[in-house]
Amino acid sequence: MTEIMAGHGGEDGGDHHGEGDQDGLVGIATRARPKKPSMFRVLMLNDDYTPMEFVVMVLKRFFHMDLEQATRVMLHVHQRGVGVCGVFPYEIAETKVNQVMDFAKQNQHPLRCTLEKA
Repeated sequence: MTEIMAGHGGEDGGDHHGEGDQDGLVGIATRARPKKPSMFRVLMLNDDYTPMEFVVMVLKRFFHMDLEQATRVMLHVHQRGVGVCGVFPYEIAETKVNQVMDFAKQNQHPLRCTLEKA
């Protein structure tokens, strides 16, 4: 914690208190702990048209998964209808959703991705 203090008392040695000034303490600058950002799950939704290989490529490219992990998540999405690609602060999650959706659209696949609060 950082403290900013004025000298105690005036030149005559007496205590002089101004408004908001207690015992010569002018102000306290505290280092507040930053609030942890809310986290969001990036979810991939199953569809009947996007090839499994494309989904694996997306998971590797945008979520930095290795082949084994990407295949596992892809199969989970395929079998359960939805799967978690990762958990991120809001801005990162939103960016990843947009990247995946844009990439799928560019490649003419209906792959859907969304986010929800973790």
